[in-house]
Amino acid sequence: MRGKHTFRLPNELAARLDDYATAKRVSRVQIVETALDSFLSPDGADRLEAALARRLDRMTRAIERLERHSTITNETLALFIRFWLTHTPPLPDTAQKAAQAKGRERYEGFIEAIGRRLTHGTTLLDEITREIEASAAASHPKD
Repeated sequence: MRGKHTFRLPNELAARLDDYATAKRVSRVQIVETALDSFLSPDGADRLEAALARRLDRMTRAIERLERHSTITNETLALFIRFWLTHTPPLPDTAQKAAQAKGRERYEGFIEAIGRRLTHGTTLLDEITREIEASAAASHPKD
């Protein structure tokens, strides 16, 4: 048995309901029934909480990956700077202009190489991860 009910909806909500019904090719009544059933269901809040928890978990994992990538990037840069400062001797004043010109040339090549790597989807992090996995596999061979 079905009861008859009349509802007044704000124009914006009614328009959204109509658009959704048209897009999904279902009746407005079916949408309202499903929404009310979900809203009035005793486990509705639990389902919503579970859905939010899943989203938060995904976001947490994504943030942890970003943090890991940032740490690797920072450590790589710091190690390079330390190495460069430790192993690069100062230039005499007579060689400064030639070194600056060569530096600009090398920098342009560096930027081009980064562009190629990003275009092909190859990243330093991928290489480091593969090398670590290969090293771990080599040091702990499967029996």
